[in-house]
Amino acid sequence: MLEGKRVLIGVGGGIAAYKVCDLVSTLAKAGAAVQAVLTDGAQQFVTPLTFATLCRHPAYTDRDFWQPTHSRPLHIELGEWADVMAIAPLTANTLAKLAYGLADNLLTNTVLASTCPVLLAPAMNTDMWQQQSVQRNWQLVQQDARYHAVGPGAGILACDRVGMGRMAEPPQILAHLQSLLYTGGHRDLAGRQILISTGGTREYLDPVRFIGNPSTGKMGLALAQAAAHRGATVTLVHAPMEAGLLASLQGVRLIPVVSADQMRQSMLNYFPEADWTIMAAAVADVKPADYSSQKLPKRSLPEVLPLAAVPDIVAELGGLKQPHQRLVGFAAQTGDILAPALEKLKRKKLDAIVANPVDQPDSGFGGDRNQAIFLDAQGRQAAIGPCSKLEMAHRVLTLLL
Repeated sequence: MLEGKRVLIGVGGGIAAYKVCDLVSTLAKAGAAVQAVLTDGAQQFVTPLTFATLCRHPAYTDRDFWQPTHSRPLHIELGEWADVMAIAPLTANTLAKLAYGLADNLLTNTVLASTCPVLLAPAMNTDMWQQQSVQRNWQLVQQDARYHAVGPGAGILACDRVGMGRMAEPPQILAHLQSLLYTGGHRDLAGRQILISTGGTREYLDPVRFIGNPSTGKMGLALAQAAAHRGATVTLVHAPMEAGLLASLQGVRLIPVVSADQMRQSMLNYFPEADWTIMAAAVADVKPADYSSQKLPKRSLPEVLPLAAVPDIVAELGGLKQPHQRLVGFAAQTGDILAPALEKLKRKKLDAIVANPVDQPDSGFGGDRNQAIFLDAQGRQAAIGPCSKLEMAHRVLTLLL
């Protein structure tokens, strides 16, 4: 998603500027062409040489802006060059300029001389962020469809204050940039309510033992990220997942569950309001027939574990689906993936199913990449080759449009 793409990073004057070095390095290593523009304030925290080294391109400042060393005005060249821009950290000062279309330095002139999507990552002291004037500017700038927001989050700030104002972490900014490069900044899912399930459910025998599977929930999380980046209102029902993974989501309603029964109840609760429902969770097929509220001694474990069936959530939703709703399933398969997926598509009354081979490299549980075959009720089939799970999520969403 980044190979050959042109990314322009605007660095504002804040302590969070040091984090942008990691972002720029990751972009360059992934094959993106990266250039940086530093404000005067940014240079109090990081140097142009640092960014020039990480970008493998010159890093520009206002000194370059006012020097007649280019055949065309620098801000015009940079603005036309960029496929996407990010401003991180976005200070209150630069935010105010963007809100009112002011341009008194290289960065703000470049923004006005460009037409690409602009990702804004604010960072400032909590009291500054909560000022009525700053919040007014923040709301005003987001009325312009060019601007997209990531963060801020809450946490311990450099001033030792605990509260809102912490800049989004580089992986979160990176994911949003990838989405903007895929969509061109279009919010083509705006107005849609999307319900997604993810993660592997746990069916407990006693308080410390359970039947489970290796699902990490990364695929469903990528679907939630992609849908939210494209303007959808997203609800994510998730089985136990790493807290760090969930922290990357912004603007997504999170519903934690553990067992298949809990996931079933949550999906039934939120299904009526959903336009699209995507069942990406790895839900257990069976559970222990009996549950002990106390840990069973090893000697008391049964040699043959009695099992009970778990309700088929996606099939139940298929029976409840209304004409305006779309229901999508996932099928993790080994060997022949098409025949079982087609059978599930018809039997469970799905509108589409995503079949992915978990016995192939770059696919399946735990990794950051996946591959699949998309099938729908109209007989369409589309192969999705090995790619990041975020890219696969976008491709699935595009196929559903």
